[in-house]
Amino acid sequence: MGSSPIGRTRLLWGSQEPLFFCKEVSDLNAYASFGITDSVQAAADRAEAAVASVFDRIEQVRQYWQLKTIRAFQTAAVAESAYQSTTGYGYSDRAREQTEAVFAHVFDAEEALVRVQFSSGTHVLATMLRGLLTAGDHLVIASGTPYDTLLPLLGMGQADRFAGTLPQAGVAISTVPLRADGSIDVPAVVAAVSPQTKVVYVQKSRGYSARPALSNEAVKDLRNALSQAGLTCDIAVDFCYCEYVEEESPLTCGANIIAGSLIKNPGAGIAPGGGYIAGDARLLRQIEAMLTAPGVGAHIGPQLGLSRLIQQGFYFAPRVVAEAMKSAVFAAALFQDAGFAVSPLPGEARSDIVQQIELASETRLIRFCEAVQKAAPVDSFVAPVPAPMPGYDCDIIMASGAFISGSSIELSADGPLRPPYAVFLQGGLSYENGRLAAMLALEKLSDQENA
Repeated sequence: MGSSPIGRTRLLWGSQEPLFFCKEVSDLNAYASFGITDSVQAAADRAEAAVASVFDRIEQVRQYWQLKTIRAFQTAAVAESAYQSTTGYGYSDRAREQTEAVFAHVFDAEEALVRVQFSSGTHVLATMLRGLLTAGDHLVIASGTPYDTLLPLLGMGQADRFAGTLPQAGVAISTVPLRADGSIDVPAVVAAVSPQTKVVYVQKSRGYSARPALSNEAVKDLRNALSQAGLTCDIAVDFCYCEYVEEESPLTCGANIIAGSLIKNPGAGIAPGGGYIAGDARLLRQIEAMLTAPGVGAHIGPQLGLSRLIQQGFYFAPRVVAEAMKSAVFAAALFQDAGFAVSPLPGEARSDIVQQIELASETRLIRFCEAVQKAAPVDSFVAPVPAPMPGYDCDIIMASGAFISGSSIELSADGPLRPPYAVFLQGGLSYENGRLAAMLALEKLSDQENA
């Protein structure tokens, strides 16, 4: 078959008429239309080839969680007829009850609390800790200093400016620093536990820090050490950014309660908001009273017609997280090859979706975020600028062209304007979008170096 002026042709089956295409897919270089040069394209191809086996492993984990999720929906007898909106008190909300049953099944929890009333991950974590701890109790933080946004609740930083902190409620708090390699100092945590210790708290994800995310094995080692010492305090885990990354839930590794946000991994960029807490039923009884009021607990809380989107997001979440994981691994390989320090390394085991890249200058950090914004499907025409943000001690720059405001399972990059000027890249509803963002960022940094 010969070529035509507009491209190649192919005959339809059983037809003498040619079907015309503008170009064969193999002839297209779609990335060039975004300004990607041949040198960056070649670097991207090398990086992708180098991590092919890592991608295969990500797909295996995705398949495990996807099949487990399908089984959870079936076990909960999820029905389309339950998607009617509830208002007011939200009594007898069948879709809400089915949603919570699905979450509990997937994360190996006795029960789950899944509510649109949660506004952020910090809100979820604060509700969990307030529900678990009362005056006279002691909290041990086993994972070093937590996220900046959680510090006011814990009475750290500039907490005297805020009401409602745990120390103001009579809760004592001890923070055990991580070891030099970023692992939990298990003997030190065991030593910090007192007869008043009610909860040992673990933040799995790295936050704005250089330490690695903590694995489920780390949670298991912590539980074993506590048990061997005859200590029965509960382990509460901040699971944000970590869902579907490993093949287990922290609840099967010794944790008693986990919490996360629906504008992160389990919402898949579809759930419009909300959060979840899952784990032991006895602990959920305490937490649900804090969310609503004693005596009504989990029986109220209308989902306002959003249960379908929450369930749909939860269904797609394993696939979307796999896409985000591939994007992070690719970016690690691409920027490591370009000479930047990255964590985790491309082939290193991961426990969250976050990729840290040390850029070593404020200008590079800003340009990287500008490139990620340019790659976004939403608000690609705007430029992110550093600005102060509540809960942080320095200016933050954030790039996020997301369908859901603040969604960090969608393509985003952010970082504090302080040494080592590290950018934290996460999310990407599709691998192609994440790949494009990393390539544009390298292109922009290369332009700066050559200027």
